[in-house]
Amino acid sequence: MPNLMRSPPLNKSVSFSETDMDKVGQFSGSLEDVINITQRDNKRRRITDECMDSTSTDLRTIVREELCNIMKPLQQEIKEIKDFNKQIQNSMDFLVEQNKEYQTKINELEVQSKKNRDYINILESKLEDILIASRKTNFEIKNVPKMNPETKQDLIENVTNLFKTVDCSLRNCDIKDIYRVRGNHPEKKNTPIIVETNSAILKAEFLKKVKFFNMKHQNKLCAKHMGYKTQEDTPIFVSEHLTAKGTRLHFLARDLAKSKSYKFCWTAYGKVFVRKDENSPIINIRTEEQVQGLFQDK
Repeated sequence: MPNLMRSPPLNKSVSFSETDMDKVGQFSGSLEDVINITQRDNKRRRITDECMDSTSTDLRTIVREELCNIMKPLQQEIKEIKDFNKQIQNSMDFLVEQNKEYQTKINELEVQSKKNRDYINILESKLEDILIASRKTNFEIKNVPKMNPETKQDLIENVTNLFKTVDCSLRNCDIKDIYRVRGNHPEKKNTPIIVETNSAILKAEFLKKVKFFNMKHQNKLCAKHMGYKTQEDTPIFVSEHLTAKGTRLHFLARDLAKSKSYKFCWTAYGKVFVRKDENSPIINIRTEEQVQGLFQDK
């Protein structure tokens, strides 16, 4: 009679999982049958694992290929972006170098411009001195009524009467030229009269007499003192024949004297002067910037 409880060989190792042990408990056959069933299950499990491994490998391959397909255009775009950035960098480097060159040229032009301005200022100063020298014997009479017609002889007679009024001697040969300035606007009739004398000393003496007359008399100089029978009360003003720059500086100097309480403001030989008081130094006004600086002084 066969022995159903026959043991397996001692040199053969058999292991059972929990599932196998459950099957052993439920199976009523021999131990050898149980072992055979377990081996078949293990074989199927290995085949299943191999199939899963193969499937996983295939999936990874597919994913890798898809990623490669996606990355290829991205890599191309990245390469194009890098090339474009390199072009931009090259352009920037070129612009930086060009900017340095332009900055160098600008600096050179600024230096040259400053030299030119300084030279122009020197020329303007020399020209102003020449104009002042050419007018050192001249004076002008402002706001004189204009006659129609009006000749040089009429003007000479008017000026002669004015000299007599302020008690200053004048001969016809002392007048080098006399004329009325043409106005820029037709409606402006009482334009200044310019008198050119032969002597700066005579001009200075006459201006001194005019100033003394206006200080001494309550009725200051007017048209009747020049022999006018009409518009005789029209006030007239006698002063040096200043250049355009001198006239501007004289206007600014008078404003300065009024605003900053300067006691003296006058012109002499075509130049403008101011003085704070009797104990202060005399200041020769040469430029508008100088006047602005005096305005800022406390």
